[in-house]
Amino acid sequence: MAKSVIPDPLKRRHLVERELPAEQALAIAEAYLEEGRSEEAVEFLGKAGAEDRLESLVREAVESGDLFLLNEISRVRRREFDSQVWQRLAESARRTGKDLYAEDADRQAKRGDD
Repeated sequence: MAKSVIPDPLKRRHLVERELPAEQALAIAEAYLEEGRSEEAVEFLGKAGAEDRLESLVREAVESGDLFLLNEISRVRRREFDSQVWQRLAESARRTGKDLYAEDADRQAKRGDD
């Protein structure tokens, strides 16, 4: 069986806390993405400066109504999304039965309007 390139939790914590070469950070992010672990990939995509991949995950989060993924991207980028992005996420969340995500996204959208 092939060994996973995803770091164990302790090693991950150490990798998150230090500077990494962009190539290494991107390789770790890709390993997480291959496993369907997008939220965990975000930190390493940010370290790699992979804005195109982060933007792709923004679209994925909005289309699927994934509040946690969008929040994680916002945290890593150190900037908030505008109210339109949150409104679109809320609509997607409602369509997919994620009512609590929709409510929270609605609150985020209203906060962005202030």
